[in-house]
Amino acid sequence: QRPTDRFGGAYVIFFLLGVGSLLPWNFFITAKHYWMYKLQNCSEQAGPVGQGSSDLRDYFESYISIASTVPSVLCLIGNFLLVNKVPASVRILSSLFIMLAVFLVITVLVKVDTSTWTIHFFALTITCVVIVSSASTVFSSSIFGLSSRFPMENLQALISGQAMGGTISAIASVMDLAAASAVTDSALAYFLTADIFIVICITVYLLLPRLEYSRCVHQPATGISQAFAPILPRDTANTPFLRKSTGIPPVWPILQKTALLGFCLFYVFFISIIIFPSLSSNIESVSKSSGSLWSTKYFAPLTSFLLYNFADWCGRQITAWIQVPGPKSKLLPVLVLLRTVFVPLFILSNYQPRAHIQTVVFNQDVYTVVFTALLGLSNGYLGTLVMVYGPKIVPKELAEAAGVVMTFYLMLGLAVGSACSVLIVHLI
Repeated sequence: QRPTDRFGGAYVIFFLLGVGSLLPWNFFITAKHYWMYKLQNCSEQAGPVGQGSSDLRDYFESYISIASTVPSVLCLIGNFLLVNKVPASVRILSSLFIMLAVFLVITVLVKVDTSTWTIHFFALTITCVVIVSSASTVFSSSIFGLSSRFPMENLQALISGQAMGGTISAIASVMDLAAASAVTDSALAYFLTADIFIVICITVYLLLPRLEYSRCVHQPATGISQAFAPILPRDTANTPFLRKSTGIPPVWPILQKTALLGFCLFYVFFISIIIFPSLSSNIESVSKSSGSLWSTKYFAPLTSFLLYNFADWCGRQITAWIQVPGPKSKLLPVLVLLRTVFVPLFILSNYQPRAHIQTVVFNQDVYTVVFTALLGLSNGYLGTLVMVYGPKIVPKELAEAAGVVMTFYLMLGLAVGSACSVLIVHLI
């Protein structure tokens, strides 16, 4: 008999965990006004030092993309090797506590005067990005692998929550901009919000194995209870059927089954990270010279961050009702490849500063709004379809490992795309 999720408790928990899995990354990239403030202190100095600081500001999003995605790929490989050796609860909780510790450091640095050591502050920030993204990758891939053994609606809730994490961070950024006159005041409230939400994720994860719904899903054949064993009551965790293979999951059968879907997932996020945020956040309003708040203060936060993340969330949410094309459809890779057209569309919008390509074809703000909405919507819909299909086309005992493999394809796309974004930004 199919278990009943009373009051949608498990759905809400997976949704909140999805929000928390990408919230740190989104809080880093949407706090652009704060990072520019921190890095501007020595940007006006004459000579190589000043020029170096100016470069740090101009290409900050690209540096963050590389620092967050390249180490994440290595962490995903390690996480795959530990799927059957270290319980998911240990991986999930340890990564959450690491993220909380690093964000507390970042929160403290908001009120510290870094004007005399801007370059060192940049290096410290990049180090924090590496640690947070690595921990976030272990957390998101572990919780995705765990949710792959639950019914599909729970997996969809997790993926939908990931997009909501970006939307929440973008809304928080806009609210902080509007409410606080000082950049440091808004950033302090901003990062405190992230701290609180990480604590919420820790709390709801500890509640998950105690739901009756979770216990009903934990059938002996799935081995899910082994993932929860360290945080389940002793009399539950020691039952005989919790024994699980401690070997490395078979890679080749999973790769064979998920090859096409893996490529689609890779390419969806490869195109998205090239554009967002390194290209999209530097597109300025064509009426910036008017001096209005819309064109100067709110254009990038609203059009680049909030609109993209909201459209991404809408695309992911649509998959709860519509799942076409199917996992074996030839239309799916065609739709994924068609997203390549977004790259020239954003390059030919009002991206600033421009050093080589001076032509601006789409010289109206409405173009930026439409392109960003379509980019986010297609990323959310196609990416979610592929992520949901992946663990469901392999045998049930390989579902958790397949979930980690699909996350690897995603992070590989982000890593390669972030490297390409640096090149493209320098060529414009």
